[in-house]
Amino acid sequence: MQDMADLIHRLNQSGKRLSKGHRKIADYIVQHYDKAVFMTASTLGESVGVSESTVVRFAGALGYEGYPQLQRAMQELVRHRLTASQRFEMATELRQEEVLQTVLRTDMQNIRSTIEGMDEKAFESVVRRIVNAKSIYVVGVRSASMLANFLAYYLHFVFDDVHLPTDMSVDIFEQISRIGPGDVLVGISFPRYSRRTLEAMNFARSRGAQVIGISDGPMSPLVEASDECLIASTDMASFVDSLAAPLSLINALIVAIGLERKEELSDHFRQLEEIWQQNHIYLERDKT
Repeated sequence: MQDMADLIHRLNQSGKRLSKGHRKIADYIVQHYDKAVFMTASTLGESVGVSESTVVRFAGALGYEGYPQLQRAMQELVRHRLTASQRFEMATELRQEEVLQTVLRTDMQNIRSTIEGMDEKAFESVVRRIVNAKSIYVVGVRSASMLANFLAYYLHFVFDDVHLPTDMSVDIFEQISRIGPGDVLVGISFPRYSRRTLEAMNFARSRGAQVIGISDGPMSPLVEASDECLIASTDMASFVDSLAAPLSLINALIVAIGLERKEELSDHFRQLEEIWQQNHIYLERDKT
């Protein structure tokens, strides 16, 4: 974890020598960052052999208000570096009887963090950009492909020209080759970030299109590649990506876009209902 090592080095060079307990914490974090950054102050202290209060004072010595602030900063530094095997190793430390509560509470906390950190002006700007776009492209691969499919599925109800590049036999640049000024590309990616999604976003920008990102934090590479980037927390309890908050954010985005086009959308749904009934798309309720 080079960034943390550099931070410790700078602190030492400033003349503020670390105490023996603080040095043990620092060394443990540098050597075991993949585990340490997701530990509570109490668990970290127990692993290192110091008290919880020593861990809290260590955070203060690094200039943070408390341990939670230090932990969030460390998580930002290492989240995109964790391999699948490292994430799986973290999950194996959970006891079987803790899994349900831990995972659901993690998802709840991710949604709560997303609400608290949401930039509402950026959200409104994204809604306007999509509503006013000529064509909309949605790009997301691997686990983010489910989010991209969900967003594109509902955007098809609102707009005529929505593209979801999914043909693996054709390069993604060919699938978005017609993008240009007046169009919007929405790129979705979370740690470990997809190189292909980022390349598609940069390509769209080079062609004069507006680019919207949906990612996990200010250190995400999607932020720099976007005109606007919406942030959703995805702290994981396992090797499985926590997509509850991103999905909830996308839900809100679809609802807000629908409200901007509510009259056209209402007419469209009335037409669709007739088509669905005529073709028996859905099960009908028993009228007897």
